[in-house]
Amino acid sequence: MASFTAADVKTLREMTSVGMMDCKKALVECDGDMDKAVEWLREKGLAKAAKKAGRIAAEGMSYALTENGVGVVVEVNCETDFCAKSELFVAFVKDIAKTIAENDPADVDALMNCKYTGTKLTVSETMPEKVMSIGENLQIRRFVRFSENTSVGYVHAGGKIGVLVNLAVEGGVDATEIGKNIAMQIAALNPRFWDKSQVTEEVLAEEKKVALALMDTDPKMASKPEAVKEKIVMGKMNKFYEENCLLQMEFVRSDLFQGTVEHYIADAAKKLGGSVKFVTAVRFQTGEGIEKKQEDFAAEVAAQMNMGK
Repeated sequence: MASFTAADVKTLREMTSVGMMDCKKALVECDGDMDKAVEWLREKGLAKAAKKAGRIAAEGMSYALTENGVGVVVEVNCETDFCAKSELFVAFVKDIAKTIAENDPADVDALMNCKYTGTKLTVSETMPEKVMSIGENLQIRRFVRFSENTSVGYVHAGGKIGVLVNLAVEGGVDATEIGKNIAMQIAALNPRFWDKSQVTEEVLAEEKKVALALMDTDPKMASKPEAVKEKIVMGKMNKFYEENCLLQMEFVRSDLFQGTVEHYIADAAKKLGGSVKFVTAVRFQTGEGIEKKQEDFAAEVAAQMNMGK
């Protein structure tokens, strides 16, 4: 029998939104391999493309800052949502972002040895006092710092999502509004890729495989010539780019511009009298990939699995 646990079934269920028994069957068919199980469910038409980001479970704040030509996005975790909304915690997160901007640490470990902004103490030396005053365990989880080009930050829903967009700007124009609109789109839609050129042959082959498998299960499509199927698949690939690649996506602020994000950037830059090009971006969703204990739910899943045997 395939080796997997009730927690694996729960994870697959959360990744695909497919029923529990179908998730169990997929794991059985795929010998417990999570990625193959997702693919199996998609080929059966039971699940859409699943984003493999882990379940969001931890509390805290993701915050983006731009200061003196430097852009920073950081995630700091705490134990409760109540704490995450407190003035002391929010101030601490902002101070950490400023400390990163001022010091350019290589990673979180290096950050702990930097001088905490406005003090003579290191971040490591400051942490115990912050834990005591805020009242919960605190964890600086991750950050990204941009010192080149023009960065624009955006914080969504009080820190549930933090986005930092990096733009190459020429002509002395202010691209803040352009950057913010792009960041808002990233926050809302969480694209898998920035541009279609980043989509690998492996991903394209997988999408084509799924599309063909779905056609083979459709009586109206299964009998069509292979050449016709190939044309249909190519059409689906264009749709894939539109749904998964930022620059090829439809710009969500249709009140400002109707067309793709790529064309919006070019149009907005032209109106400003300069040049603006998207370089890269970072999107942090607070608690992304961190699991909280869900013991009661796992027990429920296990019980239902046993019932289905």
